[in-house]
Amino acid sequence: METLKSEISAVAARLVVEEGLEYGPAKRRAVKHMGLPLRTALPGNDEIEDAVVEYLSVFCADTQPGELLALRRLALVWMERMAAFRPYLGGAVWHGTATRLSDIYIQLFCDDSKSAEISLIDHQVDYVPRTVSGFNGEAVEALSVHAFCPDLKEDVGVHLLVYDHDDVRGALKPDAKGRPPRGDMVAVRRLLHDQ
Repeated sequence: METLKSEISAVAARLVVEEGLEYGPAKRRAVKHMGLPLRTALPGNDEIEDAVVEYLSVFCADTQPGELLALRRLALVWMERMAAFRPYLGGAVWHGTATRLSDIYIQLFCDDSKSAEISLIDHQVDYVPRTVSGFNGEAVEALSVHAFCPDLKEDVGVHLLVYDHDDVRGALKPDAKGRPPRGDMVAVRRLLHDQ
């Protein structure tokens, strides 16, 4: 069973890196590609992340660090624009597994859930409002924009996930690996300085 999960993780990691898929869709597509039953036990996200790290070190060691740097710079620009809403960077850009195909996920913790949307309207930013699953599985509003990344010379998806201000407490609990699951502007600047 563990060997099968490792194989699924390896195929899913390739799909994450080469096609920019999120972990869930990558796992499901890996099962399909491998001709396995739909009810096959799937590896956890930590296993997928480990496989992504391994894939990046083998196949993308020359390009991925520069792409990650570009995405973190763009993320910081958007965090500074949305500073009034207590932004935190999460996902692959925060954890260091992002490539040029990865989107940027920034969580905003607002006193008024509509204030972030009003800010985008005031600054004439085109966005698409959606409802997505939040970090605790709850439905949250996401404001998705296409932002030009000067370092990559292409558009990148930036998703601003809007949470209540009080949700920030639960958002900072360490993940299963003991790491902070997201970081504020100070933490992102530190990552950029250390990179």
